[in-house]
Amino acid sequence: MEEQRHDGVAESVERGWGRLRLVPEWLWWPINAVQLVFTLLWSAGCITLALLVWLVFGSERIPLRMAAWLWAPGLILGAGARLKVSGLENVDFSKPHMLVANHQSMIEICALFMAVPVPLRFMLKASLGRVPFLGWYTRAMGMILLQRGNSAAVTAQLEHAAGLLRDGHSLAAFPEGTRSRDGGVRAFKAGAFQAAIEAGVPILPVAIEGSGRVMPPGGFSIRPGTIRLAFGQPIATDGLGAADRRALARRAQVAVSESKRRID
Repeated sequence: MEEQRHDGVAESVERGWGRLRLVPEWLWWPINAVQLVFTLLWSAGCITLALLVWLVFGSERIPLRMAAWLWAPGLILGAGARLKVSGLENVDFSKPHMLVANHQSMIEICALFMAVPVPLRFMLKASLGRVPFLGWYTRAMGMILLQRGNSAAVTAQLEHAAGLLRDGHSLAAFPEGTRSRDGGVRAFKAGAFQAAIEAGVPILPVAIEGSGRVMPPGGFSIRPGTIRLAFGQPIATDGLGAADRRALARRAQVAVSESKRRID
C-alpha cells in the first residue's frame, strides 16, 4: 500500500510538471531559480538531520538510508522527475556489489540512492567533499573522495574502497570519470574495478537514461521527465587479478552501453 501511495504521488507530480512542458523556454529561469532554492534548503535540512542521527546513534546505516527515504525523493519530485527501475530481480543485495553506472547528471546520485534497497556509498570526485553540507555528509558516511593526479592518495582511497566492500558494504561509481554531454557511454576507468577485484565482489552494471534531459550538465537547468535505471547481471570477479582490471572495465562498459540502448 505504501508503494502504491508513493507511485500515486509521483504520477500526480509528473502530470503537474508535464503541463509545464508547454511553457516557453524563457519562462523557465524563474522556475529553475525556485527549484535551486528548494534544492539548497532541502539538502541542508535533510543532511543536518542525518548528521544529528549519526552523532546520536554512532552508525552510518540510518543516515545512509535517510538519503534514500527522504533527501533523494524530495529532490526527484522537486525536479518533476519520475523514477522507473528494472532488473532488481537480477541482484542479491544481501551481498556487497560494486555498482558502475554511466554518468550524465548529478541527479543520478539521487536515483541510485532511491533504487538500491540497501545503504549505499559512492566514489566521488574530491571537489564534492568541499561543498558545505554535502561534503560533511560524504566524509561522515565514509564515502570515497578521489583526488585525481595524486597517485599515492588514489591508491589509499582504492584500498579504503576495497576495505568497505570486504566489510559487506556496497559502493557505486561513475567510472567514465566525467559527465557525458552527448548521452554516449565513454570508456570506463579502471579504479573501481581494481577495488572490486581486491575485495572479490561482483561488478553490477547499471544503465541510466533520461537523467541528462532532466538535469543537463552545466548550470542548473531542470526539465520534467522520466529517469530510467536498468540493473544488469552481476559480473563475477572470482579468480581475477590486478592485470584483469582494464578488461573487466571494458566488459562492464559494453554491458552498460547495450542496456542503455535497450531502454533509450
